[in-house]
Amino acid sequence: MMGLAACSSDSGSSAGGDNKKVSVSLIIKTQGTSFFKKMADGATKASQDLGVHLTVAAGKVDGDEDTQIQAIENAISRGDQGILITPNGPGVFDAIAKARDAGVKVIALDTVPDPASLVDTTYATDNFEAGRLVGEWTAKKLNGKDATIALLDLFGDKVLTVDYARDQGFLTGMGIDVADPKVNGDEAKTGNYTGGKGGKYTIVGNLPTKGTEDGGRTATETLLSKNPNINVIYGINEPASYGGYQALKAAGKTEGLITVSIDGACDGVNYVKDGILQATAQQYPLKMAEMGVKAIHDLVVNGTEPKSDEGKDFVSTGVNLVTEDPQDGVKSIDATEGLKDCF
Repeated sequence: MMGLAACSSDSGSSAGGDNKKVSVSLIIKTQGTSFFKKMADGATKASQDLGVHLTVAAGKVDGDEDTQIQAIENAISRGDQGILITPNGPGVFDAIAKARDAGVKVIALDTVPDPASLVDTTYATDNFEAGRLVGEWTAKKLNGKDATIALLDLFGDKVLTVDYARDQGFLTGMGIDVADPKVNGDEAKTGNYTGGKGGKYTIVGNLPTKGTEDGGRTATETLLSKNPNINVIYGINEPASYGGYQALKAAGKTEGLITVSIDGACDGVNYVKDGILQATAQQYPLKMAEMGVKAIHDLVVNGTEPKSDEGKDFVSTGVNLVTEDPQDGVKSIDATEGLKDCF
């Protein structure tokens, strides 16, 4: 396990005069992306402001459940009162239940567990809404043209809400019936999309990328071999989408290509600025972590229960569509604005 430097204050901090020290573990998916580094930054700042003792741990790679399970076990043994976790998969759920049985408060970040009641609450991007925004923008941008779509998802061997919520949100924004909203790939492969001016669509396939550039490139090369007419790439994140773009570029097929994504990292926003991506939905990991640390602090010190947003099983931390090509009826910001809050 990657154990990072703990941040703490000897004086502690509390509301109402109760000088109770709060010890929290942040367990992120991996240290390998700017998203999770920014999340760790947010947790560190909030813990310093509140006098919380913070320990940060990370999986070795995205999807590494075993290392996260060990980090949960360590938090229980250490006597931490709270855990913030971005689950790497359902394999960690039993360990989360064990932590809560031991009296540890557990809040998820970024990824809502299924069931959501596994944790006290989740602070996350509304991933369905993020996908819906880029799908709605794509349908408007197509302006009635046929859409031949490559869907670059996260995993093929495990189910995460962040994966299907973004994918299904994108298709919903396009105006394509998703069938079961919790299942990627069960929608009709051909038909009509109703977003924008509407038109015909073909889904070439859904392939996992593990959220990496290499994964996006390989998946798109495979899909190109099935259908060389791909003109829309949806990616679970910007590295996957960029890898897809590179595959189309190598094949000489970028003319008229629409490539969209979700994350809002600095590299991704610059891809939008440079025209490599046409749109991305920006999320805010620093805000997730800051709100999560404060929620555990308040829960431990004051017994203040966090409340999910009305009609949702999580607390939304906001999302904005970033594009240099705004479409009527789709709210967006430009790349210059997106760079102010990128990660």
